[in-house]
Amino acid sequence: MAEKFDAIIIGTGQSGPSLAARMTREGMKVAIIERRLFGGTCVNVGCIPTKTLVASARAAYMARRGADFGVTIDGPITVDMEKVKARKDGVVRQSNEGVTNWLGTMDNLTVFEGHGRLESARTVRVNGRLLEADKIILNVGARAFVPDMPGINDVDYLTNSSVMEVDFLPEHLVIIGGSYIGLEFAQMYRRFGSAVTVVETGDRLIGRDDDDVSAAVKEILENEGIDVRLNARCVALAKRGDRIAVTVGCDGGPEEVVGSHLLLAVGRTPNTHDLGLDNAGVETDPRGTIVVDDRLRTNVPGIWAIGDVNGRGAFTHTSYNDYEIVAANLFDGDPRRVADRITAYGLFIDPPLGRAGMTEREVRDSGRRALIGKMMMERVGRARERGETQGFMKILIDDETRKVLGAAILGIGGGEIIHSVLDVMYADAPYTVIQRAMHIHPTVTELIPTMLGDLKPLE
Repeated sequence: MAEKFDAIIIGTGQSGPSLAARMTREGMKVAIIERRLFGGTCVNVGCIPTKTLVASARAAYMARRGADFGVTIDGPITVDMEKVKARKDGVVRQSNEGVTNWLGTMDNLTVFEGHGRLESARTVRVNGRLLEADKIILNVGARAFVPDMPGINDVDYLTNSSVMEVDFLPEHLVIIGGSYIGLEFAQMYRRFGSAVTVVETGDRLIGRDDDDVSAAVKEILENEGIDVRLNARCVALAKRGDRIAVTVGCDGGPEEVVGSHLLLAVGRTPNTHDLGLDNAGVETDPRGTIVVDDRLRTNVPGIWAIGDVNGRGAFTHTSYNDYEIVAANLFDGDPRRVADRITAYGLFIDPPLGRAGMTEREVRDSGRRALIGKMMMERVGRARERGETQGFMKILIDDETRKVLGAAILGIGGGEIIHSVLDVMYADAPYTVIQRAMHIHPTVTELIPTMLGDLKPLE
């Protein structure tokens, strides 16, 4: 006999607990299922632990730069990786326990620890118990993708999850993948003291971004001693005693990088392989991502997919927005849609990149007439004061409507400052609203109006 609920949520990542809280407040009897770590990727092996490690790496970096600021530090700067990991674990524990305790004290919610699997469009089995509900929400997230490359089964490797258990300093860390996860770990471990090589199959880093952004990020990393190898189209792996050899070239014969440790950072794959989707008739794309409409409904009435598993953002902030969209449609009579949101994300190297809206390449491809403004961070007084002048700001404006199409801020505070642009974009206001605003001095944001005062046609 099935146990009856009004809704079943599989997964406790960013959007699941918040949706459970809203549903229970609305008087619904809800079951939530978690097979491994409460809080999902972000809390346990993603944003929170990674940025905690980034903070430790920055502390080491700034200590080594003390003399640049007239600060004398006697003796060499050393990093205790066991203490770095312990600090990270403490921050993660606090967040994990916060989610666990929240769920445990939520009225009308039953928490199941185990693997939930669909048995039909209305039933889920967990720990041998059959649960039934008219509403099922799939929030199962994604995991590191492990490519089928030559030699992958012959070597040991780390992923973004397993690297969280590292409490030592790799002598030479080779990272396959030149996008967000790989680059954050590259700079982090270089600052801890490892030699680092980034291997990217494409012709530039962070391929989704514009050429000038990619080039500037590459320069920032290389300035810190990170070896970047692009166009590595014949990647293969092999054991070399207790080390790992990575083939990074094809032209003119094999070329190898030999490191002590290997980190794979080549993307994510959805956790749908063991979810029983076929039993419910839920449609997926060729990558296994659950197909959803603009309100995050699957092809099966009564089943939604939220978070990384639906492929509609794959960020913590998009996952939380998924919860808001589902809740607004279910309870508020507010027809919010995925199409309403503006693309926004950050790359948390140092200095960070904040991105909003269209890239320059996308604006060009659209064929519309546009204006562009650009300012190097070395012109920004706040950046000079802080001794962090790498990077630039760039903004794109529709020449007809005067609305902001997109922006990139690669520089000090970029991940925060981008919101001053993003909020005006959501307000659907012309760029002159920012240009005419009085900003505080000395800040980075105060130079955005200056940049907007020197717009030029995008040619």
